Amino acid sequence: MKSLWCLLTMILLLNCSSTKLVDSWVDEESVHFTPKKVLVVGITDNLTARKIFEEQLTSELKSRNINAVQSFEVFKTTFTSIKQTEDNIQKEVERLAKDGFDAILISAVKGVNQKTVYSADTYRTDHYWRRFGRYYYLYQDVYFDPGYYEKYNIYNIEASLFDLKNNEDKSLVWVASYNIVDPKSINTTVKGYVKAIIKTLEKEAIIPSNIK
Repeated sequence: MKSLWCLLTMILLLNCSSTKLVDSWVDEESVHFTPKKVLVVGITDNLTARKIFEEQLTSELKSRNINAVQSFEVFKTTFTSIKQTEDNIQKEVERLAKDGFDAILISAVKGVNQKTVYSADTYRTDHYWRRFGRYYYLYQDVYFDPGYYEKYNIYNIEASLFDLKNNEDKSLVWVASYNIVDPKSINTTVKGYVKAIIKTLEKEAIIPSNIK
């Protein structure tokens, strides 16, 4: 029975692998801003995940008649392999603006939290909690079997859109925070994350929908 419960718990965790919007903010002064040429940038040390993310997001934006370009095609290798100063980054931004880019959509992992869920081989209903004896009896196995705990990670990822044509300090148009729960596959995880970003941008009326 215990092995069956553990299996069900693992299936539940796998099914929980998803991207969830935590919050979203839009600059009221940029409410009519619609990007026309966007540079998509993924900040992660996982080059495979970065490439897949940039490819999928640029593809989604292009399907909405937005000229989107991956940073892989624009940034020189030295720009991402060597730590840059703020002056160097600003020069790169100016170069992008001269090349016709009016926006940068960038994504970065902000943090990782590990969660623990308790599983056991006995189904518990509320009436079991009304007596200490029964409650303690059912949960005491945790002392003797560490395997009753299942751990999984939650990644907090932030996506931001900047207006390159805005010469002021307030160039942030939109920012949103997402939680990715227990990612298993890079392709599946990135696909879900990109879908969540697009959905939020459409809801905020920053990009058009491609629904025909």
